[in-house]
Amino acid sequence: MYPAELVAPMSQELNNMGVQSLTTPEEVINALDNMEGTSLLVVNSVCGCAAANARPGVRQALENGKTPSNLYTVFAGVDREATEKAREFLLPYPPSSPSIALFKDGKLVHFLERHHIEGRSAEIISANLKMAFDHFC
Repeated sequence: MYPAELVAPMSQELNNMGVQSLTTPEEVINALDNMEGTSLLVVNSVCGCAAANARPGVRQALENGKTPSNLYTVFAGVDREATEKAREFLLPYPPSSPSIALFKDGKLVHFLERHHIEGRSAEIISANLKMAFDHFC
């Protein structure tokens, strides 16, 4: 577990974009189980690629005309049980943080794993997400 004072700004960065933190398995189930419409789930992380690429890429993508109806995040290494529950919805993909998932009507339709984020600019991640939003939202 990471100290709360270390991760608070990293969580707040997504919360300031209107992304709701899911901190318990029950919150994850309520948000993702049998959902309707589109939902974005960001598996947040303390790593540098989350700070330099993932979170800024999400922010830029959310400035797009079409965006998901629901915006959620879990924080790997912080909200461990919530993250484990969220990863059940991301199967068959292995655990990956950071990662970004788009669901439509309860089905995972687009997924960026860490290896799609690490070493890519926020602009590339944003463009990828915008294309997914335009197609599914």
